[in-house]
Amino acid sequence: MNDFEPTVIAFVCNWCTYTAADLAGTSRLSYPPNVRLVRVMCTGMVDPQYVLKALLEGADGVLVSGCHPGDCHYINGNYKARRRIKLLKALLPQFGFAPQRLRLTWIGASDGIEFAHVMQELVDQVRELGPSEAKTKMVL
Repeated sequence: MNDFEPTVIAFVCNWCTYTAADLAGTSRLSYPPNVRLVRVMCTGMVDPQYVLKALLEGADGVLVSGCHPGDCHYINGNYKARRRIKLLKALLPQFGFAPQRLRLTWIGASDGIEFAHVMQELVDQVRELGPSEAKTKMVL
C-alpha cells in the first residue's frame, strides 16, 4: 500500500479558496497533483449528493472549502455548508465510508500558503486511510 496515491475531489468557493489556490500557484507553492478542484460559486451550493457521488465513484477523499464564516459573498452560504457537512459526516458510515474522508475548511483568498498546507495534509490523511471502499467493490 506504500505506492497508493489517493484521488481527492475539492469543491472550492470561487471567491476565496479558488483564489487562494491561484495565489498558491502564482507563488510557486506546490501541493499534491492528485487533488482535483471543482470551482463552485459558493460552498452553500455544494449539495450532499455531489459529495456522495464523488465518493461512490471512487474518490478517496472530498474537501469542501470556502470563505471564513461571516465573510461569505452570498451572506450565509458557508453556514449552510457547515450544517450540511456536519449531517453528511454522520451519514457517511451508513454508506460504508469513514467520516475522515470528508473535510470542511475555511481558506481566505490571501491564504495561498494555507491552501497548499491543507491540501498536503488532507492527501496525507487520506493516504493513511487507504483506498476508498468504493474502489475495492467496483467491478471493472
